[in-house]
Amino acid sequence: MKGLSLFLIDKICRTMKSIWFLLMLVPCLVFGQSKEEMIAQVKANPKDANSLRLIQRIGGYDPEYVELNNLFKKLDKKVRKSNDGLLFERYLKALKSTQIGKKAPSITQLNLEGDPYSLSDLKGKYVLIDFWASWCPDCRKQVPALLETYGRFKDKNFEILGVSFDREYEPWAKYVKEQNLAWKHVSDLQNMNNSAGQTYGVRAIPQNVLVDPNGIIIRRNLHGEDLNALLAEVLK
Repeated sequence: MKGLSLFLIDKICRTMKSIWFLLMLVPCLVFGQSKEEMIAQVKANPKDANSLRLIQRIGGYDPEYVELNNLFKKLDKKVRKSNDGLLFERYLKALKSTQIGKKAPSITQLNLEGDPYSLSDLKGKYVLIDFWASWCPDCRKQVPALLETYGRFKDKNFEILGVSFDREYEPWAKYVKEQNLAWKHVSDLQNMNNSAGQTYGVRAIPQNVLVDPNGIIIRRNLHGEDLNALLAEVLK
């Protein structure tokens, strides 16, 4: 009886967690806003601290420094100088320093073998820095396209450096092995606080940065056929 009771309690807890998760999604489903609507809301509420979160949502998976910074500057000074405001300003500075044409900041984290591996180890190659995680559904959707890209260009002075936002080693290593992701992989296992992600202004994944052989950022967040077309051009 005791075992049965524990089983029922566990089942109820799991059910409640599922219900809570769905309830958390309801506002997004019911009150989904377009980008234009969110921008208008930010401009109409400069004294509202929640406007910082809206600006973050506007950036999404392809944040543009100039756009987000212009919106940030329209906020009331008290909001900009709050703790959240100062953190957001730091995020904007990271975006600014990793715009197209800037020198790619250094990255050194541990690879799957537990050894330090750096972006600089790939100097002289075109490198796609891919920010992802094994637990991220949208990242997983990108895998077939990345496999195609890697198979097509890996022998033409091109490499991928996967920077994982995983928190645990085992799921990360298992997914890489199962999916045969044969490119370079590193992580500091700090989840969304990954140090390289913070340096490059990555607050949502998947995102990527394409670096040329001289270490200069030439594109951000180019995927699929758009990425392949550019690589075919530069790797002639």
